[in-house]
Amino acid sequence: MRSPRSAYTLWNIVGVAAVIAVNMLAALLPLNGQTTGELSDKHPVLITPAGYAFSIWSVIYVLLIGFAIYQATRTGRRKGIAASIGPWFLISCLLNMGWIFLWHYEYVTSSGFIMIALLLTLLVIYRRVQKAGYILTFGERIFVQLPFSIYLGWISVATIVNLSIVLDNADWNGFGLSDTAWAVIMLAVATLLALTKGLLHRDLFYMLVFVWAFMAIMIKQENHQAIVITAWIGAILLTVGAGIVGINKFRQTRNIAKL
Repeated sequence: MRSPRSAYTLWNIVGVAAVIAVNMLAALLPLNGQTTGELSDKHPVLITPAGYAFSIWSVIYVLLIGFAIYQATRTGRRKGIAASIGPWFLISCLLNMGWIFLWHYEYVTSSGFIMIALLLTLLVIYRRVQKAGYILTFGERIFVQLPFSIYLGWISVATIVNLSIVLDNADWNGFGLSDTAWAVIMLAVATLLALTKGLLHRDLFYMLVFVWAFMAIMIKQENHQAIVITAWIGAILLTVGAGIVGINKFRQTRNIAKL
């Protein structure tokens, strides 16, 4: 009888392949006759980044392919960190594909709920691969930890943008505050959360994803000075935070090498 662990290994590979296929079809067909970017342009909220920022998906998918291959190798199966993810990665793949269909067929509110579910699923995965006190091998850091740091970072940003679109689509009045004010508030909150989580888990890549997004927001929203300034401050703080984590990790690695 096949063990649950080996079953997950196979389904994880199928999940990655399916996600990439659906996203390619969404871009090439495109689904419902509209590209993801065209749909985004229909909802010009002030926290939307410039289009080039979404190229990070190429990096994410390459890393996820690496994860799928690694967890199927003898080393990956033997190590506990990849197996500890259990069915959660497959669930994340299903949610990813579900969001694509809902977004392209303009079920805006439903897409927001799916995005939140995807974020929560990735948080579960992230927590499992960031186990305190667990010594990771080089392979685990590159093929398990890194993919989910970047994936979670981008979905964290995407959730903020998606929920902003949901509220805008519902004609929410923002408690009387202007769109610019809410964009500034969301950027400040995103900076605080990213900095806290990045420093807590010593995860410089998670913070750098936000820097990438903030830079793209500055370009897209160049006519809104308050947003540009807030994004600049957030990017600087997160870059400093990532630098501190990187330096500390380098020193730790060097000290271990001297032992």
